[in-house]
Amino acid sequence: MIKCTNCQHENLTGALFCSECGARLVANENLTTHAIKRTPSDTLTPEMAPPINAQMASPVSEVDTVISLLVTETGQVLHLAGRSEYTIGRISDGQPILPDVDLSTYDAFSQGVSRLHVSLKITKNGVVVTDLGSSNGTRVNGKKIIPHVEYPINHGDTLALGKFKFQILIHR
Repeated sequence: MIKCTNCQHENLTGALFCSECGARLVANENLTTHAIKRTPSDTLTPEMAPPINAQMASPVSEVDTVISLLVTETGQVLHLAGRSEYTIGRISDGQPILPDVDLSTYDAFSQGVSRLHVSLKITKNGVVVTDLGSSNGTRVNGKKIIPHVEYPINHGDTLALGKFKFQILIHR
């Protein structure tokens, strides 16, 4: 476990950023951070998740739905098609299970993306995201989600895997 020097939260070994306050845990240089008081609204709970919008209200199938990821930093669009579930993360040497979408080319390691960070799944009611127990957490539109719980997402939502951000584009 790595103890955050900013908020004293115990983080998983290998985490680059504190899952509580977001402070960098491994510093290349001396960085100064200040704790920001968390409010209950900082964490998204399944009950608080916005309902799937009217555009996605009718049942969908994997054949009808295509998910694209718009990488915020570069503007590049990654199209995902042909499956009903995708894992997103980064590849490292000796990794036994590989993600379907590899973000390694986007400097994912230094941005806090885990090897298997999240899954996106097309269901009959829309698209859901699940954090797979990542080291640096996942946020949907700025709200941290609980690992291993499915959250509905809509066209245009922003996901942050650690510090790596992309926008979800859902095409029917």
